[in-house]
Amino acid sequence: MPNEDDATPSHRSSKKPICVFLRAFDTEFSQQELPAWKPILTPGWVIATLFAVGVLFIPIGLATMFSSESVEEVVIQYDESCLPSSNANDAMAYIQSNSTNKTCVTKWTVEHRMEAPVYIYYQLDNYYQNHRRYVKSRNDKQLWSKGEDGETINCYPEDMIKEKQPIVPCGLIAWSIFNDTYKFVSKNKNLTVNRKDIAWGSDRRFRFGSEVYPKNFQSRDLIGGGHLNESLPLRQQEDLIVWMRTAALPTFRKLYGKIEVDLEAKDEIEIVIENNYNTYMFGGTKKVVLSTATLIGGRNPFVGTAYLFIGSISLFFTIAFILLYVIKPRPLGDPSYLSWNKNPGGFIK
Repeated sequence: MPNEDDATPSHRSSKKPICVFLRAFDTEFSQQELPAWKPILTPGWVIATLFAVGVLFIPIGLATMFSSESVEEVVIQYDESCLPSSNANDAMAYIQSNSTNKTCVTKWTVEHRMEAPVYIYYQLDNYYQNHRRYVKSRNDKQLWSKGEDGETINCYPEDMIKEKQPIVPCGLIAWSIFNDTYKFVSKNKNLTVNRKDIAWGSDRRFRFGSEVYPKNFQSRDLIGGGHLNESLPLRQQEDLIVWMRTAALPTFRKLYGKIEVDLEAKDEIEIVIENNYNTYMFGGTKKVVLSTATLIGGRNPFVGTAYLFIGSISLFFTIAFILLYVIKPRPLGDPSYLSWNKNPGGFIK
């Protein structure tokens, strides 16, 4: 009987299974013998690739920067200006009082023509919606299904009222919904603010039910933010849907509505603000933002800057490699001596 030392080198190096049962798995995929493209990065390929990236990215960056700069945008901070002078030293007493008038009016003159639609955003600063406990404080089953209104897991302390009845929608995210309001007046006429279709369509269709209605919401002693219309299902309450898509950064904007008429230059716009939301507790700020949009969205110089930076770096290295290749060339090896060219199967002989 031959021993293991008498096995031929080809038999020892073979990866094919000996067992009859395992031969079913003897395929190119299971044996990792599928054909593969193994590029050889010669100086010509590297220089050509870097040059192509530079030539492609720089025009895209310039076009993106130009598009971003063409966006008309105005940012108005109002948390301090809407605070009465008599309450300047006690903002908490003012914002938590139910008897004080929280309406304030600010005027803004349009500098450049803003074509419809003009998007209205509210911006909050120093507001950490990405806090782990805050993000988890919701129950998606309850938001979607009418029969799951008792599902309040992860919603504590906003899960039940004193009578042990569930809160719908439960959790800290819904409880803290933004409730400042804006009204715009131009030439003694109210500008209609369209508050429909401001939420993601996927959120409306797949995350909020058409038969789920608010129940026991903001009925406890501590009121967080706004109230919800108990006669409308959650799917139709788009301000809630927008708010519950939590932001990743402490400074964020959320869409409030759209003005669907053009704002002409030198028009004086009167903005009537209901200053209800309590950002004074944590030192946050509130701003209302009016902005137009282009095909790539609102004003965002970062994207164009990134394209220009990558394109410029690529062209720089293209020139550097060309000079290095011309001034101090290096002899190239023969690719035919590479292991995968000499032994395509990859077996050790």
